[in-house]
Amino acid sequence: MKPATSLLTYPLAAATLLALPLQFLSGAEVTKRVINPFGQTESTLRALEANKQKQIAAAKSWKVVHDFRFTDRRAESGIQFEQWPVDDGAKDYKAVHYDHGTALAAADVDGDDRTDLYFVNQIGGNELWRNLGGGKFENITRTTGVALADKVGVAASFADIDNDGLPDLFVTTVRMGNVLFKNLGGGKFRDITADSGLTVKRPAHSSGATFFDFNRDGLLDLFVANVGVYTRNEKGRGGFYLGRSDAFQGWQFAARSEQSVLYQNLGGGKFEDVSKKMSLEHRGWSGDATFCDLNQDGFPDLYVPSMSGEDKFYENDRGQRFVDKTAAYFPKTPWGAMGVKFFDYNLDGLMDLYVTDMHSDMTTAQIKAGDQDFSPAFEKQKSDAWCSVEWSPLAKQTAANCILGNAFYQNLGGGRFVEVSGKLGAETYWPWGVTVADLNADGYEDMFVTAGMGYPLRYAINSVLLNDGGQRFVDSEFVLGVEPRAGNRIEKEFFTLDCDGADKKHPLCRGTNGTLSVLGTLSSRSSIALDLDDDGDLDLVTNEWSDKPQVLISNLSEKRKPQFLKIRLVGSKSNRDGLGATVKVHCGAKTFHRFHDGKSGYLAQSAAPLYIGLGNAAQIDRIEVLWPSGKQQVLKDKLTINSQLTITEEAP
Repeated sequence: MKPATSLLTYPLAAATLLALPLQFLSGAEVTKRVINPFGQTESTLRALEANKQKQIAAAKSWKVVHDFRFTDRRAESGIQFEQWPVDDGAKDYKAVHYDHGTALAAADVDGDDRTDLYFVNQIGGNELWRNLGGGKFENITRTTGVALADKVGVAASFADIDNDGLPDLFVTTVRMGNVLFKNLGGGKFRDITADSGLTVKRPAHSSGATFFDFNRDGLLDLFVANVGVYTRNEKGRGGFYLGRSDAFQGWQFAARSEQSVLYQNLGGGKFEDVSKKMSLEHRGWSGDATFCDLNQDGFPDLYVPSMSGEDKFYENDRGQRFVDKTAAYFPKTPWGAMGVKFFDYNLDGLMDLYVTDMHSDMTTAQIKAGDQDFSPAFEKQKSDAWCSVEWSPLAKQTAANCILGNAFYQNLGGGRFVEVSGKLGAETYWPWGVTVADLNADGYEDMFVTAGMGYPLRYAINSVLLNDGGQRFVDSEFVLGVEPRAGNRIEKEFFTLDCDGADKKHPLCRGTNGTLSVLGTLSSRSSIALDLDDDGDLDLVTNEWSDKPQVLISNLSEKRKPQFLKIRLVGSKSNRDGLGATVKVHCGAKTFHRFHDGKSGYLAQSAAPLYIGLGNAAQIDRIEVLWPSGKQQVLKDKLTINSQLTITEEAP
């Protein structure tokens, strides 16, 4: 079992990394290179190759469709964006929440029926890339005005806040104020934050932003997750706020807590903080959130993970208030949760819940150089065996009622859930968020889980969990070509030091001179699944940590002709995006359920069509849509497979 140390040991161990470089340097050259002390590139690649061969052998007995591959086509796509971390995440590394990375969101911003991509950055500005079709993109950031180059970005969400048919954009930052852009059409945006009611006197350490219509008035409201105080007032290079040396102990101090905020959409681009009014004054070092109507009363409920403690589930009392019902639904939650997603994994018509836990995996054994276990047996187990030895009394007490690892809650109906992550094979190592999508178009939704820390820690794989008929998930990242990365590339140059000049006092320059190039392992943060090249199968795009994206193109459509349906919802009485709608596609004896929440990976919400794989279905019998307004709509005519269908909400 993984020895768990949580966030109490991790910062202390990680901080010692910078005192270790001399054993990795040799000779008297003026220019030297030092690898990440825990990278161990050759042994890591050998371990990955061994895991690959084991997975390929295991796949011979799989019944789930897996005879296709993903290939990184970023160079062909034209996307040149590169994520740049603040110095606290690289050159002057601290164990601070900056290393949680930044978002990737998607929407058709210019109305050409192609999904465009918005990459969030910490340093150097965000970028919006227009989809030209055929897997090609162009950078339109300058003309759209959405770069925010003077801010340290975190999350991004597209949503039509004024129901004009154009996806607007909301971006969160670290203590620099969150920003709302109105989409003017034709790929043009205008910053309307100042008049929106979203400005605050003391900007917080904001993170994920979730749009949902909590009171069913047809306007999308907004929940902003705030993490907690992990920075000081002093600023570093590029204007970022320097991280606290004890940032990851912050959850222990009430004074460092920051309340997350619920904003009600008043119309006309105006929002009001109604957190107190709605009894939703959440505090909990939270990085993201999502929603789902679990009690099926027509009002969306809210699940808010905590990266350092118990998650919270708030039931919506008919749009009048929110009530903490965590214990009733989820009596044990992950201790270090990051990603979260509701979906119907087994097609029984009930919304199940998957929560990824990053922080419980920050273990002593994996931080010590030379003590790295890359085996699937290690990565598929929870991190609880050593907690009584490694954790402080406070951490142990806090985690006593928690799961130390990912959680998968199967919905049994009637408000009853059972945690089945072990049974289903849903545990992963160092996970961030999850993108849920039907990658093989068999009708059962699969999971892509981004993972890893980057410099100065070991490499960790991104996981692809194929849904085997709602019975289990099988690890398939090696079989599908997602791992190892293209060219077996698992590390890069993170930064360069001038040991004779400005950086001579840097710990890594001790005992050396000249220019020092420092390597670190690659890792992913946010992700999205979309049919990027419009060939009928789903591709994957990531936003990396200190690297260019991966643009993983599927060849499923070349190997077999997938049966699918894309659906774009257009609300009338409901919000224009149809966020909160449930869609049921009936094909013979099977019914494929999709809940439209826009949730796409970690830190992002996107305005993209629903994708429903139809398996071997030859035709669609009917489609049911339960709109957020309560309107139930049934379609039976002109339901063509392998097409995109726009469904407009019928008037009452």
